[in-house]
Amino acid sequence: MLNSQLIAAADRGDADALRRLLADGAEINARDERGRTAVLAATYGRHVPAAQTLIQAGADVNIRDERLDNPFLYAGAEGLIDILRLTIDAGADPTLTNRFGGTALIPACERGHVEVVELLLTRTRVNVNHINNLGWTALLEAIVLSDGGPAHQQIVRLLIAHGADVNIADKQNVTPLQHARSRGYTAIAELLEQAGGR
Repeated sequence: MLNSQLIAAADRGDADALRRLLADGAEINARDERGRTAVLAATYGRHVPAAQTLIQAGADVNIRDERLDNPFLYAGAEGLIDILRLTIDAGADPTLTNRFGGTALIPACERGHVEVVELLLTRTRVNVNHINNLGWTALLEAIVLSDGGPAHQQIVRLLIAHGADVNIADKQNVTPLQHARSRGYTAIAELLEQAGGR
């Protein structure tokens, strides 16, 4: 009963109730029927103080729910920079992957979360060249699933600066540079050419 109350309080973002329930003996890493822990429920709800309360009390940020989300992966994908910082400080494992077989970096690149991408590349050991189940790297997603605008140009710059292999092609053997050219993303194409893209 206490455990379900803890997850419900996290869902609401009620940090005071969380502290009270933990003091009363609720298990911090208890999971609901969907596999969500309290800290993941707080993350889904974008409740920074609640997530912070739970993380400071020792919540495990690496536990994934049945959708294969955890606070680190979800915060990265959704651009929740404050929660992402908390999870990194708490020892989030950057090798864990989401339901598409991607690291936190890949959806962050796709969605244009520049600050998140920079944080992941500078504060974690995330593999910049990880390939997800679709056969795409973070660099490919920053091109194939983007509008080629300033945010994605900045992300491509960051990826290249942090060791992205600009010639890893997709499953159809199309390279990042070929994708950029076919979409008319000239600024991105220039960045890739300068980095040795073919």
